[in-house]
Amino acid sequence: MLRLAQTLEAQLRAAMERAFPAAAAEAQAAGRALDPQLAPASKPEFGDFQANGALPLAKPLGLPPRQIAAAIVAELAAEPALAELCLEPVIAGPGFINLTVRPERLAAELAARLADPRLGVPSVADPGRVIVDFSSPNIAKEMHVGHLRSTIIGDALARVLEFRGHRVLRLNHVGDWGTQFGMLITHLKQVAPEALETADAVDLGDLVAFYRQAKQRFDTDEPFQAASREEVVRLQGGNPLSLKAWGLLCDQSRREFQAIYDRLAIQINERGESFYNPELQAVVDDLSAAGLLVVDAGAGCVFLEGVSGKDGQPLPLIVQKSDGGFNYATTDLAAIRYRLAPQPAGDGAQRVIYVTDAGQASHFAGVFQVARRAGWIPAQASVEHVPFGLVQGDDGKKLKTRSGDTVRLKDLLDEAVERAGADLRRRLVEEDRLEAESFMAQVATTVGIAAVKYADLSTNRITNYQFSFDRMLALSGNTAPYLLYAVVRIAGIARKGGDLEGDVASLRFGEPQEWALVRELLKLDVVIAEVEQELLPNRLCGYLFELCQVFNRFYDQVPVLKAPPEARGSRLALCRLTAATLKLGLGLLGIPTLERM
Repeated sequence: MLRLAQTLEAQLRAAMERAFPAAAAEAQAAGRALDPQLAPASKPEFGDFQANGALPLAKPLGLPPRQIAAAIVAELAAEPALAELCLEPVIAGPGFINLTVRPERLAAELAARLADPRLGVPSVADPGRVIVDFSSPNIAKEMHVGHLRSTIIGDALARVLEFRGHRVLRLNHVGDWGTQFGMLITHLKQVAPEALETADAVDLGDLVAFYRQAKQRFDTDEPFQAASREEVVRLQGGNPLSLKAWGLLCDQSRREFQAIYDRLAIQINERGESFYNPELQAVVDDLSAAGLLVVDAGAGCVFLEGVSGKDGQPLPLIVQKSDGGFNYATTDLAAIRYRLAPQPAGDGAQRVIYVTDAGQASHFAGVFQVARRAGWIPAQASVEHVPFGLVQGDDGKKLKTRSGDTVRLKDLLDEAVERAGADLRRRLVEEDRLEAESFMAQVATTVGIAAVKYADLSTNRITNYQFSFDRMLALSGNTAPYLLYAVVRIAGIARKGGDLEGDVASLRFGEPQEWALVRELLKLDVVIAEVEQELLPNRLCGYLFELCQVFNRFYDQVPVLKAPPEARGSRLALCRLTAATLKLGLGLLGIPTLERM
């Protein structure tokens, strides 16, 4: 299944579109849209592309589809652009038109990729301002496995969009405001007042325990609940002591978060809920001015269109509680309003992407609807929710520790690195290899973190997936170690004397395994364009895995270093482009590569 560089594919499509109207004038006169239905061939024996557009023309023209296909092929024969691109078209089955790209064009395209640092992936012609909202942990809580998916999916999408040339703003919408702070500060005043006056007086683990205690008291102790709400009022009113306590708690959590981000090589800009606090009343005022706000049971609401409850009545999106306070919906509306507002009053974004768990889909659907009705989303802009499923244990349930607690992300990464290190040491013993501790530490860290990332990203984000260290650290199958080993294998060719950087005057391929690898390498640009549009990183993972499989078949079945002189340079060039493609693709997933493992 070939995906040529978009320029060649566009030329082929243009030639087909010119041939169709001439061959189907009656259908065109009847106002029927003509589509060649050009797509990659489903099997290699069918060529590189199939044009299936003759079949839907059979009924309006009253002719057998093979006869229509023959007329199209006759018109294509007069297309010089097509003759330069493809061998003679072949009609198959009921009227499919099979097209095979000329080998010399494939070789020329491969040579162009070798000379291009971007490997044939063009930058967008009209780059836009894109915001990717991801990760979003809560202050005074530790990052857990639930934050893993948002963090690495969001990072991968940001990397792809940046590579395509978009101006990407990575935002960490941390939970750093609201009732939970009044609750926590009130509790700490009584049990650990030093935490509100001195930095790092208690560690984050203790802070998490204090938070749980405060939440339990808030749910059961009315005087404590009232005191907590009073503390929120003081915080929102700018009380210096409350703000100092809040700042210390935020700073401590922020440092802990950053340690995780550093391990995962994540770059992200924090802009928490508190950033939008000054904008919340304006959101309510704007909705009221637009005639959207309805006061119901004392609360300010916008009733959603097309969304009904069990009683058949429209469901409300509450934006101001009956006590005058605000909630998550208010903050998210303020964020959309700010992010899409023109600069300098806002971010001036054209596309805003929210990477959160699938359980928030209804919330964001309601927020997006209200924002559109309020006129805050310009016609040329888009807001998109990128949902993801749960990380599950072997039992198919939400991943938890044996004691039933949520798995801390720090612990999960530690175990991944530890297991990768144990696997490496075992292999070194089997191979009777001696390596420095620094080498083993680097490999264990790279492989362990890569395995965790890739196992997540290679799964369609919409579905749940079962977390398994054994599976994700395997050297076979669709895993990070398998892909990393392919890069190491190619680096080994260079260590054995293969000149991967040598100039190749002309590329010559004759073996089926060579042509299969050529065709696979030429799919990269379209795959990345698909990820950019569909926001599915597993598409890139699937492509890289398939590329590794095709390369390994080539490497195992076709000599490279012992190739005849006339073939050696071309085969080394295939190895070089394969390594470059894997490094680029893995880099877009946030995974560095190794020269040795």
